[in-house]
Amino acid sequence: MFKKLGTYFLQGVLFTVPLAVTLYVIFALLGFIDDILPTLFPFDIKIPGLGLLILVITITLIGFLGNTVIARPINYWFKRLLDKAPVIKSIYTSIMDFTEAIVGGKKKKFSQPVLVKLSPDVEKPGFITQSDLYSWGIEGEKVMVYLPHSYGFTGNIFIVPKKNVVPLKVKSAEMMKTILSGGVAESQSDKE
Repeated sequence: MFKKLGTYFLQGVLFTVPLAVTLYVIFALLGFIDDILPTLFPFDIKIPGLGLLILVITITLIGFLGNTVIARPINYWFKRLLDKAPVIKSIYTSIMDFTEAIVGGKKKKFSQPVLVKLSPDVEKPGFITQSDLYSWGIEGEKVMVYLPHSYGFTGNIFIVPKKNVVPLKVKSAEMMKTILSGGVAESQSDKE
């Protein structure tokens, strides 16, 4: 029981820390920008939301530069640093992969929405994450599926027979929104 509680605690840390750090940095930067704005202009100017606008533009610019000019040397240095700390590397890469999958980065992870038959009368929505499991030593007609939980960014991975998986004709983002909301989120087709 304590081992299971410890596992849940570590999973909570893995999901909470990146979010808390991100929010802290954003609010700290917003406060910094709001404090420095009056010193930049010789006249007293108060424009509601100017600090937020500057922060959004700055983060977007950093994202652009990070993907073009700065990315290669920093990524090389950072990867070398992570290689020296394998535990931190596994935590960091897991969080990055999951974040990229949710946000929709370059590698689309949750691009194949499916229904997985759990019993003759019960199906659960999810996503195929790997179709080829040969590198795992699993041969045959099986796939890896991720079944997210409602009201949280957690889920389970299952390896199931392909015959138990039914592809769906729905956008991945719609499927994820529906699952995470417990099925109560309004779909795009409902709005039209």
